[in-house]
Amino acid sequence: MTSRSPTLSQEAGDSAPGTPETGTDLLPRPKVFCKLCLSEQPPEATRDLQSCNCSFCTACLQQYVQLAIMEGGGAPITCPDMACQDTGVLLDSEIASLVAADQVKLYQRLKFERGVKLDPSKAWCPMLECQAVCSVQPSTEGQPTAVPCLTCHAVFCSGCRGLWEDNHTCPQRQPMMSPSASHESRARSDSISDMPIKQCPMCGIYIERNQGCAQMLCKSCKHTFCWYCLQSLDGDIFLRHYDKGPCRNKLGHSRASVMWNRTQVVGILVGVSIIVLVTSPLLLLASPCILCCVCKPCRGKKKKKKRKNELSQQDSSTS
Repeated sequence: MTSRSPTLSQEAGDSAPGTPETGTDLLPRPKVFCKLCLSEQPPEATRDLQSCNCSFCTACLQQYVQLAIMEGGGAPITCPDMACQDTGVLLDSEIASLVAADQVKLYQRLKFERGVKLDPSKAWCPMLECQAVCSVQPSTEGQPTAVPCLTCHAVFCSGCRGLWEDNHTCPQRQPMMSPSASHESRARSDSISDMPIKQCPMCGIYIERNQGCAQMLCKSCKHTFCWYCLQSLDGDIFLRHYDKGPCRNKLGHSRASVMWNRTQVVGILVGVSIIVLVTSPLLLLASPCILCCVCKPCRGKKKKKKRKNELSQQDSSTS
């Protein structure tokens, strides 16, 4: 008695009904347009962000995340599309899948240090051999207070980070920021002292200003405001806010750069006006045709004519 050959059984299994044929090809998926490199890429070479569903090619996202880690200082890495409606933020898992492990560790460290720096209830111990994170208890008057370090047992000032000794006077005398303070109280306190860290008047996120002009753009809610008085600048395209009032000449740019910015805005408005003036005669010439198409008597005549044609066709068919 001979046994069945395994080759024959494998061939029989391959020809079993219900298995897909190898000759059938799936339809090709459409290519994805990447707004970073301005080219179309195959779907297998692109990535979709989980928070906003924006698509970019993987190579561009890797370069973008690497640059954001090196220059962002631990800030949230947002969607590279400036026109993104959801203002998506890359998740830690997405960042870990796009860059190397050492860059992920660098980003986590910078993110933690930035969180401590922006949190008014935390502070770094000024001792070089310690560098622990201490808890700050702001005083009721908003003045700098003594902060004890539980690691090295040093006591330092919450304002100037100097050692807290007898009759200590802080040279900064800046009031501590409280997260629960209202927008009005923050606006009053910020107008008195130019603090390096403030909160967005729209969404409340903490923003740090190291240098640059006083016109601030929140990366979280895209709100434009003045750094000094927190007044909204969304509709001030000419930046007239810095021509008068308490913020006069405090924009941070030279007068020539401000005039150049206003000239560009005026040029855009003049260009749009010229386009409207050029196209308006064409619209006037085409207006009779447009009115005739919309006119009710004309539509009524067309309906009557169509009705007569239908009746005549019916009469001819019955005869």
